[in-house]
Amino acid sequence: MATKIRLQRHGRKNYAFYPIVIADSRAPRDGRFIERIGSYNPNTNPATITLNFERALYWVNVGAIPTETVRSILSREGVMLMKHLQGGVKKGAFDEAEAQRRFDAWKSKKEQATNAVKVSEADKKRAAAKERLADEQAKNKAQAEKVAEKKAKIAAAKAEAEAAAKAEADAAAAAEEAPATEGAAE
Repeated sequence: MATKIRLQRHGRKNYAFYPIVIADSRAPRDGRFIERIGSYNPNTNPATITLNFERALYWVNVGAIPTETVRSILSREGVMLMKHLQGGVKKGAFDEAEAQRRFDAWKSKKEQATNAVKVSEADKKRAAAKERLADEQAKNKAQAEKVAEKKAKIAAAKAEAEAAAKAEADAAAAAEEAPATEGAAE
C-alpha cells in the first residue's frame, strides 16, 4: 500500500483550511485517512501551521510520499531537514548530538526570521493606523475651520442685521423727535 502525506480541504467557501493527513494514495482527497498529523491555515498572515513533528518524521522515514504543498510545509517546519540529518547520522558523517545541534541552530534562525516578519507586519499596521489618524485629524481640522468660518459669517450677518435694525430704530426715533421739535418751534 502506497501512502501519501497530503491535505484535506475543510472550511467554507473562500475560507478553507487544511488538515494534514496520512492516507492511502488511492483514497479520495477528502475521504479515508490513516492518521491526522497537523493542520495548515492559509487565511492568517503568516499562515498558521500545526504539526506533530515526531509523527511526520516517522511517516517520512517509513516512506510516505508528501505532495508538493505538504513537502514545502514539511520543509518549512524542518521535518525534511531532520530526515536529511538522520541520513548523515546513519552514514556516520556525524553523531546524533551534532545532528540535533545543527537542527536547533536552523530552528532558532528560522524562528528569528519569522518573528522579524511578524514585527515588521505589526510596525506596518501601526504606521498605517497613525497615518490614518493623522489624515482623519487633518480632515476634522479642515471641517472645523469651515464650520467656524460659516458661523463667523452668520454671526457677522446677524450683527450687521442688528446694527441695521438699531440704526433704523434710531432713525425712526430721530424722525419722531424732529417733527415734534419742529411743531413746538412754530
